[in-house]
Amino acid sequence: MARLRDCLPRLMLTLRSLLFWSLVYCYCGLCASIHLLKLLWSLGKGPAQTFRRSPREHPPACLSDPSLGTHCYVRIKDSGLRFHYVAAGERGKPLMLLLHGFPEFWYSWRYQLREFKSEYRVVALDLRGYGETDAPIHRQNYKLDCLITDIKDILDSLGYSKCVLIGHDWGGMIAWLIAICYPEMVMKLIVINFPHPNVFTEYILRHPAQLLKSSYYYFFQIPWFPEFMFSINDFKVLKHLFTSHSTGIGRKGCQLTTEDLEAYIYVFSQPGALSGPINHYRNIFSCLPLKHHMVTTPTLLLWGENDAFMEVEMAEVTKIYVKNYFRLTILSEASHWLQQDQPDIVNKLIWTFLKEETRKKKKKKKKKKKKDCNLLPGTGENFKKGRLESISVLFVIFSFILLPPPLLPPLHHHLHLLHLHPHPLLHQYLLILPPLHHHHLLLLLLHHPY
Repeated sequence: MARLRDCLPRLMLTLRSLLFWSLVYCYCGLCASIHLLKLLWSLGKGPAQTFRRSPREHPPACLSDPSLGTHCYVRIKDSGLRFHYVAAGERGKPLMLLLHGFPEFWYSWRYQLREFKSEYRVVALDLRGYGETDAPIHRQNYKLDCLITDIKDILDSLGYSKCVLIGHDWGGMIAWLIAICYPEMVMKLIVINFPHPNVFTEYILRHPAQLLKSSYYYFFQIPWFPEFMFSINDFKVLKHLFTSHSTGIGRKGCQLTTEDLEAYIYVFSQPGALSGPINHYRNIFSCLPLKHHMVTTPTLLLWGENDAFMEVEMAEVTKIYVKNYFRLTILSEASHWLQQDQPDIVNKLIWTFLKEETRKKKKKKKKKKKKDCNLLPGTGENFKKGRLESISVLFVIFSFILLPPPLLPPLHHHLHLLHLHPHPLLHQYLLILPPLHHHHLLLLLLHHPY
């Protein structure tokens, strides 16, 4: 009986795990069946069109626009992977590291690269498996632990110990994890359209609507078929994500130009370019929920209200996991692709958040100085410029008006010593003590241990 009691918790854990993975794979099969029907429908309409691809040998000119920054590469010693990034702003300035989502790459931060380079060294990274960054073949190389270590190693390679970290979508997931695992590396955290990871896992299990919106997480668990579905009809799915009424950039936002859209298709149409990005999702169910989940970094969460993939209620719940300053801003009529959809508003909100703490510190210093100045009434400005001069002036006035001539030399003799020993309450003492005792006050001040 005792053995049965000991085994019961393990048995329950095994059953729960079995149930969880059964549900995951059943939903994967359902998603695959739906996409298979879509493929059959496309083949029925026109087989030639389904497998058509336009040749794309040269990148669009926008990807080499010098106003966006310089294309750089860094090789990580431990993993041996070479990472590509675009950097804008002078070296030596504080680092702002930008992490993109899916299906994106460094170019999704083009508006922020131009905006923040005046005060930051802005680095827009191609994550592991994306764009010109190396893409390991095996899915095990895309576990969350590997992705977190990548960011830590890149910071070290760039010569920084901390940064302002900004992440969107899947990059937001990684940004949350960096702030949880390495809080000392993150000065400020800014996440766009992705809730805290624990909020996401708990919410998706309780709300079928979010489960449907996140169906691609399950579809991506299947090998090679998702990559194939993305590529048919000359990457029609990719175009649909960015331009359709339901999932694309909002009508009131900055629409993607033809060249912008071509840049995305060019990057993801390269041989094997889709496997790395989709492999990011193929380990997620074995990594969540998190053991450690509290965030201690000042955090800004920006959210597009019309996000087709994430329900806005998750944004509200996220604040319980942040044990520091937290600000949530929800933009109405904005889409999932927020930093591209509403770049001016997003940039303004980021600037406000970045300068908020600096302003608070300055305000505290100013308040403290003002408090010190008020110790001597009517001499605030003199105290800002130099407290000692005002004390000297007071003594000169009192000496010539109130003290008898015999005492003037000793007083002048001690005046210069006051420059070494100013006392903030001197004015009050002068009002209380009779004039003939001022020279005694001077002697006391000179021997006062402050």
